[in-house]
Amino acid sequence: MEKKKEDDSRKVTIDKLKELEKELQEAAEQQAEETAETEEAGEEAAGEVSEETSEAATDEAEAAGEETEEVSEEAADGEDEKEAKPKKKLFGGKEKKKDKLQEQIDELKDKNMRQMAEFENFRKRTEKEKQAMFETGARSVIEKLLPVVDNFERGLGALKEEEKGAFSEGMEMIYKQLMSELEKLEVKPIDAVGKEFDPNLHNAVMHVDDEELGENVVVEELQKGYMYRETVVRHSMVKVAN
Repeated sequence: MEKKKEDDSRKVTIDKLKELEKELQEAAEQQAEETAETEEAGEEAAGEVSEETSEAATDEAEAAGEETEEVSEEAADGEDEKEAKPKKKLFGGKEKKKDKLQEQIDELKDKNMRQMAEFENFRKRTEKEKQAMFETGARSVIEKLLPVVDNFERGLGALKEEEKGAFSEGMEMIYKQLMSELEKLEVKPIDAVGKEFDPNLHNAVMHVDDEELGENVVVEELQKGYMYRETVVRHSMVKVAN
C-alpha cells in the first residue's frame, strides 16, 4: 500500500512537472514571440529614427551649405567692397580732377569774358574819343572857314546890279559850292530874324524898342551864326526888340 501510494505520488509529481514544463515552454515561446515583435518594432523605430536623423542631417547639411554660401557671398561682397573701395577712391580722384579742370575752365571763361568786356569798353571809349577829336578838329576848321564865308557874302552883297558880270557870277558859283560842301559836313546857318531870342543860339549885342514887334524878338542879324551837327560853332550876333 505504501509503495502504491508512493508510485501514485510520484506519478502526480511527474504529471505536475510535465505540465509545469509545458507551461514553461509555452511561456518561453510566447516570450520569444514578444521579443521578436519587440525587435521588429525596435527596428522599425530605429529605421524611422534613422530616416528622421538622415533628413535632419540633410536639412542641417543644406542649412550649413546655405550658410556657407551666404558666408561665401558675404566674403565675396566684402572682397568686392574692398576692391570697389580703391575704385571709389580712384573715381573720387577722377571727380576731383574733373572738378579742378572745370574750375580752371570756368576761371578762364570768366577771365575771357572780363577781357572781352574791357575790350568792348575800351573800343567804345576809343570810338567816343576819336569822334570827339574829329568833331573838335572839324569845329576848328569850320571856325576858320566861317570868316571866309562872311567875306564872300559881304563882297557879293556889295556888288551893284550894273557891276555884276562874268567875274561876279564866278564868285557866286564858288560861294554856292563852298556852302554846299559845308552843308554836306552838316554845317548849317542858324535862323535868327523873326525868331524869339534864344541865348543858346543868339548873342544879343543891341536892343531896340518897337511896339509893333513882340517881346524878345530878333529884328536884325548882324553876323550869321552856324551849327555843326547839334552844337553851336558860332552864335548869331543879333539885335533884339523890347
